[in-house]
Amino acid sequence: MQASEPTLRRALTLRSVVLFGLAYMTPLIVLGIFGIVAETTSGATAAAYAVALVAMLFTALSYGKMAAAYPIAGSAYTYVRRTIDSRVGFLVGWAVLLDYFFLPMVIWLIGGAYLSAQFPGVPSWLWIIGFIVVTTGLNLLGIKVAARANSLLMIFQILVLVFFVLLSIGHLVGSDGAGALVDPAPFFNSATTVTGISAGAAIAAYSFLGFDAVTTLTEETVQPTKTIPRAILLIALIGGAIFILVAYFTQLVHPGSTFTDSSSAASEIAKTIGGNLFGAVFLAGLVIAQFTSGLAAQASTSRLLFAMGRDSVLPRRIFGYIHPRFRTPAFSILLTGIVGMIALRLDVATSTSFINFGAFTAFTFVNLSVIALYLRERRAGRRPGILPYVLAPAIGAIVDVWLLTKLDGNAIMLGLIWLAIGVVYLAYLTRLFRLPPPEMEFTEEEPAPPAHVN
Repeated sequence: MQASEPTLRRALTLRSVVLFGLAYMTPLIVLGIFGIVAETTSGATAAAYAVALVAMLFTALSYGKMAAAYPIAGSAYTYVRRTIDSRVGFLVGWAVLLDYFFLPMVIWLIGGAYLSAQFPGVPSWLWIIGFIVVTTGLNLLGIKVAARANSLLMIFQILVLVFFVLLSIGHLVGSDGAGALVDPAPFFNSATTVTGISAGAAIAAYSFLGFDAVTTLTEETVQPTKTIPRAILLIALIGGAIFILVAYFTQLVHPGSTFTDSSSAASEIAKTIGGNLFGAVFLAGLVIAQFTSGLAAQASTSRLLFAMGRDSVLPRRIFGYIHPRFRTPAFSILLTGIVGMIALRLDVATSTSFINFGAFTAFTFVNLSVIALYLRERRAGRRPGILPYVLAPAIGAIVDVWLLTKLDGNAIMLGLIWLAIGVVYLAYLTRLFRLPPPEMEFTEEEPAPPAHVN
């Protein structure tokens, strides 16, 4: 009798999963892109984050439904493949690859922008290259950031945000009294337009990326069919509350949308509310958060490329390669670093839009997957609720598509070109669609869908 293959250990509780999701989101990012969102919305950043939160909540509910129905790793790629079509699932996974490629780039861009603003004598391209070289080198060596270090970083981020808000409140009260704390301007002002808020929400959605990432922990979570859906919703709610609160007070301190440099606007505001000392602490916190986040994002991207290479979704000889000494997916790590060099020719707003194209595509199809699951359940003689399985995901899909259309025009064009390349590559893999596409394998066998859907 053959020994069974080792499986992942279920040890994560609701608290652990929520903390992982919040850490992945990097709460400090709300200040990292504050100036970009304020500029886009004409000073209504809180409104942009409120709209983005509503959109994310509908999508979070859909992710929760799919995670309960299919408690295995794979996220949007798996959900679409299982409920709609394997080829559509492949293309959704292909679109998500755009996220993974550009996410480290945006992280390095934001870190470079803030360091460049602090040290104007050093060219911004030098900071970006420095980020890329150091993180690529560490990932090639196989370094792992310990869970304790991630927890300490999370605590540091929250402390910086708390002090930022408290100092903002103190600055406002000291200048104009307590009445200055209540003002609708960060949500709506004379320069606000629906188009501007929509475009700002499309960028602000970048801050939420991570609430869906916890679906990859499904096979390591205790009672995943209950824990993962709850965690997804909690992460979106807690993250959204943090973003709206911070954006509101930051916008009150700096009304309008005029900055010396919108890419590093929060650094300028930090000095206004706390002087040079807090400005330095804020910069250190942001740069450390960006560096660690970039290290993790590049590692995640390279592992995804390796998994796709190992399962022959991408060329196995190249992407499935493991360095014999360091035991890391060296080619995939190097490729991610090389792609990051594109940051030298882009700004934060445009590169963030590239990421959100893939995200909104995945979000839209996860919502549609819930509707497809509803139809499957109906055919099987079961009667899931129309509100949670049709109406809510339909609204989520519509809002996601609406936000997608508000992205930067170059991002939409690049996204469509990327999808077209994916269709051509899929045709090659499937011999002009005559064969099913290769499938990424996961550690645990997929359980059967639930016998009853609530």
